[in-house]
Amino acid sequence: MKLIKGTRIAFKALFSHKLRTALAMTGIVVGICSVIVMLAIGDGAQKQVLSKIQAMGTDLVMVTAGQVKIIAGRQRQTGNVSTLTMRDVKAITEESQNIKAVAPAQGKKLLVKYESVSTTTSIVGTTEAITQVRDLSIRTGRFFTDDEDKTAQRVAVIGETVAKNLFEDRNPVGDSIRIGKVAFEVIGVIGEKGTDLVGTDQDDVIYIPANTALRRLFNLTYINNIYVQAKSSDHIEQAASEMRDILREKHRLRDKPDDFTIQSQTEILKSERETTQAFTNLLSTVAGISLLVGGVGILATMLISIKERTREIGLRRAVGALKRDLLLQFIVESLTLSLFGGGIGIVLGVVLSVSASYFTKWPLSLSLPAIVVAFLFSAMIGLIFGVYPAAKAARLDPIEALRAE
Repeated sequence: MKLIKGTRIAFKALFSHKLRTALAMTGIVVGICSVIVMLAIGDGAQKQVLSKIQAMGTDLVMVTAGQVKIIAGRQRQTGNVSTLTMRDVKAITEESQNIKAVAPAQGKKLLVKYESVSTTTSIVGTTEAITQVRDLSIRTGRFFTDDEDKTAQRVAVIGETVAKNLFEDRNPVGDSIRIGKVAFEVIGVIGEKGTDLVGTDQDDVIYIPANTALRRLFNLTYINNIYVQAKSSDHIEQAASEMRDILREKHRLRDKPDDFTIQSQTEILKSERETTQAFTNLLSTVAGISLLVGGVGILATMLISIKERTREIGLRRAVGALKRDLLLQFIVESLTLSLFGGGIGIVLGVVLSVSASYFTKWPLSLSLPAIVVAFLFSAMIGLIFGVYPAAKAARLDPIEALRAE
């Protein structure tokens, strides 16, 4: 019964000063809301990264010319970027025992024209194996063959974005386009792939035979990338080790460092997870600081309340209220502030997360355990910052309290 009575008194005291109560809860509301929104952003980003990597294939290994370093948060090629050739592709295909398919890739952005319409897009010289390695599907038409690559035929397979930009709703198969100054026949359209990890449109691309690209369009003797599909995700490390040994031997490196970079999807996944986790931790720390500020606000409010109600406390002690009764009352007041603030923060955080996801198309993921933990943390803040004011109220001398003005 004392708990119920103490709770009733606490509620009456809080609602008699509505503005002060609302201001005291503001810090908790902002903190809890921030925690929920930031964790939703972090979890959503991690899930999006994971889904994109899985869509690319967990058995994919990429070989890049030169060294790949993280510069300004993005991967950049540095050093000599002409170290990979078609001979390396052939060597990996013939000598590696842990791979299923190998596809070269040399890309460049060029102006593409169809009649009076033009667009600038990525041109990628590759082989038929790219369809297996990168899991490409043909929406209409067909992909070029190895024979067409060997004879450097001027044929092209375009992505969905290019098809819409140049042909709108028409079927482009059989039409002729100009890439730079060279005419190509469109023989197929790739099915939609969406964006990659860094937000690049994977459908804004044109695939042409590697030899055609190197000889007739780019005038190059080297390639930037080699995409390799391992036998399975369990063979990735063996495949990467084999390729490193093969390339070092072909490039006659001996004691020199690698002039290429090998990356597997598992390494990229680990790197992306670490980045998003660091981002989430940073935002959660900021939100945690907001909660602590909210706790200080509760502490200040409770101390002011005790100062204003000194005579009331003295009167209650004089008519028989025990120290533990006063302790219970003021702890209940503090918990009420934090729990009400936590509840409002949760509702506001969920609403903002859902609204942000809807209007901005951000990948957000609400976590029920995170919401529960945030609510419990708000209760802990109320308890921690309410104990001192409650103890101070309980220690007041009844006679001195009754004399207070």
